[in-house]
Amino acid sequence: MLGELPAGEVDRLIQSELIARIGCHVEGRTYVVPVTYAYSDGALVGHSLAGLKLDMLRQNPKVCIEIDRVDDLANWRSVIAWGQFEELKGEEAERALNLLMARFVPLMASETSLPSHLRDPATLSRSLAGSASFVYRILLTEKTGRFERTP
Repeated sequence: MLGELPAGEVDRLIQSELIARIGCHVEGRTYVVPVTYAYSDGALVGHSLAGLKLDMLRQNPKVCIEIDRVDDLANWRSVIAWGQFEELKGEEAERALNLLMARFVPLMASETSLPSHLRDPATLSRSLAGSASFVYRILLTEKTGRFERTP
């Protein structure tokens, strides 16, 4: 059975997953990249190093997000959301980093389980000042979800 996810299930899927794919588009070029995130107050927050993603998001802050959970080919859920990227600084960046750490540290089975930039919050916070890394938020403005389930 195919169907549309109710709003509550859309939010539960976004809250429960760890990886989203961000799609950005600038000057006729589309770029889709997986990111780790935390979800709070209708927004995804994340941390990343500088590169193509940051360059494109700064040029065009309108993004599309895809999040899914696939149990098997006949049992899956998927969310597509649209939103607005913004770079965070100062206390907002610190709050976002704390949210990310609270989300991912409990999942750490070993030192190599987390991306290197999320392993030490103190080092991460110090490295943000004047570094090539950034903290961001994507405020979701529209969300839709689909599913397939075997009866």
